Amino acid sequence: MCNMQRCIFLLFVFCVCTFLLCGCAEKQTVSENGFQIYYVSNAETKVEAHPYEMEATDPKEQLDELLACLGRIPDKLEYKAPLSMGFQVQDVELKDGMLRIDVSQEYLSLPTTTEVLIRAALVRTLTQLDIVRYVGITVDGNPLADSNEELIGWMNAEQFIDNDGNAINTYELTRVMLYFANEDGDKLVANYREKRYSTNTPLERFVVEELIAGPSGQVEGIYPSVNPETKIISISTKDSICYVNLDSAFLNVTGNVTTETSVYAIVNSLVELNNINKVQILIGGEVPENFKSTYERNLDCVITLEP
Repeated sequence: MCNMQRCIFLLFVFCVCTFLLCGCAEKQTVSENGFQIYYVSNAETKVEAHPYEMEATDPKEQLDELLACLGRIPDKLEYKAPLSMGFQVQDVELKDGMLRIDVSQEYLSLPTTTEVLIRAALVRTLTQLDIVRYVGITVDGNPLADSNEELIGWMNAEQFIDNDGNAINTYELTRVMLYFANEDGDKLVANYREKRYSTNTPLERFVVEELIAGPSGQVEGIYPSVNPETKIISISTKDSICYVNLDSAFLNVTGNVTTETSVYAIVNSLVELNNINKVQILIGGEVPENFKSTYERNLDCVITLEP
């Protein structure tokens, strides 16, 4: 009888272990194939991640699968698919990790908040793929601009904060160190600026925007260090290197400021941020011949104004 009970007990243990191992194996499969699809709420106040089990194994087929999901009505009817909100996707192009999505003119008629949420949903979903590092949106082939007519450029998931519905319009008070020119235009002067900025804007973009805007006028002895006509094409940071892509107006220096002064005004200001060690400056997507591939902080060109 004891032997019979022992056999039954061992059989029970074997069955339990088998069940647990199967369960673990199933979890591992879900972990390997699991993605998140981001949808926009019906009220158009937030985005939410919905779990999704990927079927495709080829990276480009996975991209097609995610794009299809983004255009399909989700199971939760209180959410909308970001690619089925009144505009058409006309073209999709992937090159060197940069995914460009061209949409129809109707996209420009979307409310500002809705448009930002759609961007957040697309970028967060698609950059989960190893083959997609950045996502860019064009409208009929033209670069997308924000409500201030600033070009948005390439985007990654870090540019979009998690929000509970109200954070899309959240502003935070920040204090940054900016470098402006001296009167002769050949040296830089550090100046703190405290200001509220939208948390939907990367801090590095805010820094460059403030440099372009110039000194506030409240501090004597400092002058614009960057041509105010300069337009930002895109700004992104990876591996502690900030890539600043500007239009050609940057090369047309303002007043008696030298090009080197303008370059290090941007470099020194950005390197003040904790996540940036080096800066690469591009003009129209290319590094000018007389520019370094990357720049590091240069305090030799910084002076302190005499009281």
